[in-house]
Amino acid sequence: MLDWSSKQAYIILGNMLTTAAMLGIDSCPMEGFNPEKMAEVLKNDLHIDTNMYSLSVMAAFGYRDMEAPHKTRQDLDNFVTWLI
Repeated sequence: MLDWSSKQAYIILGNMLTTAAMLGIDSCPMEGFNPEKMAEVLKNDLHIDTNMYSLSVMAAFGYRDMEAPHKTRQDLDNFVTWLI
């Protein structure tokens, strides 16, 4: 059940990240966290029953401190060959 529900969480996460971008909110999905330490935080600080709930993925949301640098992109014809 945990494996299935974790995969389902990514569907919701994708929608959350897209919606945040549309609202001008920066976001970043995070994996690679220490599940045991995060379970302690959930249990002790947020009073979440970690026997019933588990953490699959985390995401950070917020507003940037300064404007992002201007992106430069190569011309598409520099690296794409169109076969017609």
